[in-house]
Amino acid sequence: MLKRIGTYVSVILGSALIASGFNLFLIPQRLLSGGVSGLSMLVGYFTPFDISLLYLLFNIPLLAAGWFQLGRRFIVLSMLSVGATTWFMTLIPAKAVASDMLLASVFGGVLVGIGCGISFRAGGSSGGFDILGSIITRYRDFPVGTVMVALNALVILAAAYFDGNWNLALASMVSIYVTGKVVDMIHISHIKVTVYIVTNRTDQLLQQLLGLQRGVTKIKTEGAYSHVEKDMLMTVTTRYELAELKRIIKTTDPQAFVNIVETVGVMGSFRKR
Repeated sequence: MLKRIGTYVSVILGSALIASGFNLFLIPQRLLSGGVSGLSMLVGYFTPFDISLLYLLFNIPLLAAGWFQLGRRFIVLSMLSVGATTWFMTLIPAKAVASDMLLASVFGGVLVGIGCGISFRAGGSSGGFDILGSIITRYRDFPVGTVMVALNALVILAAAYFDGNWNLALASMVSIYVTGKVVDMIHISHIKVTVYIVTNRTDQLLQQLLGLQRGVTKIKTEGAYSHVEKDMLMTVTTRYELAELKRIIKTTDPQAFVNIVETVGVMGSFRKR
């Protein structure tokens, strides 16, 4: 119960950061965030419609599509994020914090990226193209932030074509790039690592490691100097799950020798979800 409450609080906090990035940095400078939020801003700049309401309405069909592809929990958390972001956008005044357009694009992108990353780490998303990006990364092993950048760039190009202001378009692209990089720094489940563990407590470690639902290979080893035989356990996991893996090793065998290397690619059976 407490874990569920913590998840909801994290999503709401991420929504507050996203809304702050929109209303304090991007919208006052008439910059775009890209994706559904960018479409909402673009329409809001040239029509009397409220941007927060447009953001909510444009997200509804994507949330409905994601319900069938991404699961109930993911979409429920995404709906919470979209609803909370809409609410915070009505509470936070659209007032410029930075007068410089480039500073606004960078810091706005950082806030939006942190907010989106928190939502992803909690198990949801901030809606919009994040949902499309999540669907793509379920079947193709791409970083979520990179997918978001590619999708959102299309919106920026469309904005530059219709508005004719390339300075705003380029500054918006900077903001989207920063957002994508920050998301990838926080949402790190696409980064794979290989862990080698030389231990004297093989059975105890295996009992704990197999609970992570990752495959483990046991290799017989011998020390070149001591000639002492030991077991080496090898497993491939994600950076997101690495902290739990290290905790298990420290509590089960504090004397284990552990080597952690980043994995360039994985072929064969590997659980991505």
